[in-house]
Amino acid sequence: MATTDFALPARPRTEFSLTALARIYGGFLRVGFVNTMAYRLRYYTGIVTYFIYVSIYYFIWKAIYAHSASIEGFDFSQLLTYVAVGWIIRSFYYNNIDQEMATQVLEGKLAMDLIKPVNTQWMYIAQALGESVFRLTMLTVPTAIVLLLVFPVRKPAGVENFVAFVFSVFLSFFLVAGINFAVGTFAVRLKSILGLLRAKYFLLELFSGLLIPISFFPHIFQQIFAFMPFQYISYIPVLLYLGKISGVGILKALGMQIFWVASLVAIGHAMWSRSSKQITIQGG
Repeated sequence: MATTDFALPARPRTEFSLTALARIYGGFLRVGFVNTMAYRLRYYTGIVTYFIYVSIYYFIWKAIYAHSASIEGFDFSQLLTYVAVGWIIRSFYYNNIDQEMATQVLEGKLAMDLIKPVNTQWMYIAQALGESVFRLTMLTVPTAIVLLLVFPVRKPAGVENFVAFVFSVFLSFFLVAGINFAVGTFAVRLKSILGLLRAKYFLLELFSGLLIPISFFPHIFQQIFAFMPFQYISYIPVLLYLGKISGVGILKALGMQIFWVASLVAIGHAMWSRSSKQITIQGG
């Protein structure tokens, strides 16, 4: 297998207006949306898959709550809603930026991304957002309808909480996108990051509170998670939905989400800038 040392050429500095930037990255968003349409059949099976996930958790937690009316501040109805809403929003914010970057490296196609006069990080994020918009219509909404019809899922705690919840879920997408892009940069040096992707997949679902609420963890772990961005992916948005965060707490929660989005994007940018200085591309 041939390898080629590819040094990223210096790009000319070009001033773009906000309108031009919106048009450029809106094009990538549209590409992500259209490309995902080719695989729309798998989203029909995805509805069944998410229904099975929630059904399994329903029977597990029903058995656990048979001997307790409340656990860590959650009654059974709240926990069922927590599980259902958590999986519903996951169908929106989930993306494969890291896997796509790894594939581009292995197939020697990353050079095509490097020569485009755009920010590589935001190009991938825009494409992923286009895919998420498609999933919103083909997976998220249908899954929500099915779960709401089958299970006694609670309504949002209030209008204020629902608006905050929707905005929080939107930020969750950028949190996951920021994490995935940072992980994807490791493919430049490691070439194969399959093991890393698997570890990230399971740890992210655990640390985000998707599998089990953060408040169910030992206190020491809750304190550690408080200084990490993962709980803002799933745990905090669902707490907003349930009304367990209200008033000034809503602004603080959303403020921290914005902080982590900015931080992760900055970290990903720094990691990409370092990795892209000299890239060894496999293939050819």
